[in-house]
Amino acid sequence: MGKITDFLNMVDFQHTLFGLPFAYLGAFLAAQGLPTLAQFVWITLAMIGARTAALCLNRLIDLQIDASNPRTAGWVMPAGKLSSSKVWLMVFVCFGVLFLSAWNLNLLCFKLAPLAVLILWLYSYTKRFTWWCHFILGLAIGIGPIGAWIAISGVFDWQPLLLGLGVACWIAGFDTMYACQDIEFDRRQGLHSIPARFGEKGALIFSAVFHGFTIIFLTLAGFVLELGFFYYSGIALAAVILIYEHILVKPGDLSRVNFASFKINRYVGLLIFIATTIDLFV
Repeated sequence: MGKITDFLNMVDFQHTLFGLPFAYLGAFLAAQGLPTLAQFVWITLAMIGARTAALCLNRLIDLQIDASNPRTAGWVMPAGKLSSSKVWLMVFVCFGVLFLSAWNLNLLCFKLAPLAVLILWLYSYTKRFTWWCHFILGLAIGIGPIGAWIAISGVFDWQPLLLGLGVACWIAGFDTMYACQDIEFDRRQGLHSIPARFGEKGALIFSAVFHGFTIIFLTLAGFVLELGFFYYSGIALAAVILIYEHILVKPGDLSRVNFASFKINRYVGLLIFIATTIDLFV
């Protein structure tokens, strides 16, 4: 049980709430209502499998970096609580769950699954050569609603790209904010990030701009998909949360960055999903 707890802590399983509501959003919008129970289950398993594998890969690829960083040295893998071999095993098990889920959804999902794996695998290397790593992380998670749309429709449409870009900017915004904690470490290690490149103040401006584009893309998605009052109410509430995050975290005061990035940020997707569901059925 101790090892299971360590594993769940390592992959921040409770943070699955970040991407899962947006995946459901893509599925519900593609179905214009409820997907079948089987589709719902396979989409859920695909998302959990993909996210868990991606987090395991990130911990494996960044193991030496995390061990050198005082902020992360006590994390599960740097602290030696889980062996690399066990985590690698979970990577392939979870990607297996992703491929099995994609196969049970439709052929196009199965054909596109290797592309998803490639994006999720390569993301962890991006901080070694580009400060756009935060947006690339966003794109990796932003494929969730696009994949869920394809899982329901069986075809590639352009409309869910707006949802995916909205999610990408949302993730990039709070990841940029969170990375402000490691400015000096990243600079010493030669790692690339927006905070390391532009400093704390510049990074928080980038974060705010990313979040501004989040609202723009999600609003455009609502317009294109002809959604109504409840959807836009959810967008408005999400905008309030994002504004509150930027009130909490200011240059020179990162004391509440974890609260802003993880505690309240998780409700953005959930609020929008609930509001969209009400919109579809009411």
